[in-house]
Amino acid sequence: MAQPMLSPTTLTFLGGTQTVTGSKFLLDSGGRRVLVDCGLFQGVRDVRRRNWERLPVPAATIDAAVLTHAHLDHCGYLPVLARDGFTGPIMCTADTARLVEIVLRDAAHLQEDEAQWARRTGMSRHEQPRPLFDTADAERAIALLLPALRHQPTGLDNGFAVEFYRAGHILGSSFLVVSRGETRLAFSGDLGRPDHPLLQPPESLPEVDHVVVESTYGDRVHDGRGTEELADVLTRTLDRGGVALLPAFAVDRTPMLLHEIRSLMADGRVPQVPVYVDSPMAMAALDVYREALGAPDSDFRDELTQGPDPFDPGRLRLVHGAIESEKLNDPHYPCVIVSASGMATGGRVIHHLAKQLPVSRNTVVLTGYQVAGTRGRELADGVRQVKIRGRYVPVRAEIANIRGFSAHADSGQVIDWLSTTTEPSSVFVVHGEPASSDALAAQIRSKLGWTAVVPEHLERVRVD
Repeated sequence: MAQPMLSPTTLTFLGGTQTVTGSKFLLDSGGRRVLVDCGLFQGVRDVRRRNWERLPVPAATIDAAVLTHAHLDHCGYLPVLARDGFTGPIMCTADTARLVEIVLRDAAHLQEDEAQWARRTGMSRHEQPRPLFDTADAERAIALLLPALRHQPTGLDNGFAVEFYRAGHILGSSFLVVSRGETRLAFSGDLGRPDHPLLQPPESLPEVDHVVVESTYGDRVHDGRGTEELADVLTRTLDRGGVALLPAFAVDRTPMLLHEIRSLMADGRVPQVPVYVDSPMAMAALDVYREALGAPDSDFRDELTQGPDPFDPGRLRLVHGAIESEKLNDPHYPCVIVSASGMATGGRVIHHLAKQLPVSRNTVVLTGYQVAGTRGRELADGVRQVKIRGRYVPVRAEIANIRGFSAHADSGQVIDWLSTTTEPSSVFVVHGEPASSDALAAQIRSKLGWTAVVPEHLERVRVD
């Protein structure tokens, strides 16, 4: 008997195109829909405004969502989706589900705090500032999370199926293969580095028809000097009696930095001083990382699962309360403070910046990608003052921008990963600033001889 004809399958790029944030990719086959990632836009105002725009299809008509990992630019729009009528499952690995709960609750809290501050101070262009989403919206989304195992194709009720593979970017991160009928599409999510100090490298890419691949570092190669640069900047800062303030992503970057600092202090390359983690979200994520160390089929490298706590430099202090956090604004002794957010856009790191930036003996150490339009990007670009809560703060502290700790694959590593499979029909290059995406697409064409394109925002293509 002849197989029934499937409707054409289309892929619409709802986000993550020619920008490093807002990853959202909609698969549609005859009105049966799957959303791959559901992230927030961050950075410059014009990009952030997209968070307030309605999706081109009603949220209630999307049957399921699948997540590559728990970073805000890949999961942070889920509360809006749930508020607007989405009730389907949100599939991801178990570790991703645990981290998404932390990320969404923290994001809702920050949204509510920012809106309340804007109403109280009048520092808003809107008469009644409101959060993009609130805690109730976050809880609606969290209730829909459905953990899935890797390497086990899971059929959805709408004819699509999804399979998860290790991506090595953060704990629980995966790249996905989504299929319908004979058509198979791979979504890299954020692809990790094969030399990630905590996690096992990404798995090989199976044979697929199309690939959607990130390009955060599509125009550069990591220099591998992150540890040496961190040792140098921490030593000179602490030797002059200063505070080293590290704005850090709560998920993965904080555990990674603690592990690096632990190694440096143990080897005598950095003075033994108190190391503070001042971020409720980072502390909650650290608990998840510690629990996962002993789990079967762990994402961690084998050497980390044995021996002492890999995230304790020796004088680790976890800062739980707001009053204790405020006392760290003027500690009167050399120390290291690791605080979120990683791009200095919100969280407790904001009040630390306001106090530490005017003091020349201090250093602000940037260790992650800084999106255009963020306070972290301004500091990396060398501004002499930044605006914090309506006031300009002078930048007299040293600013160190260490690129070697990125958890993203560089251009060569992405090419190597793509080379593990046979030629697909097309490669769509996403999740990068325009120069990075264009550079990676050009490399794919020249080195692999494959068709590679950089899609436009809201562009729709056929992939059946």
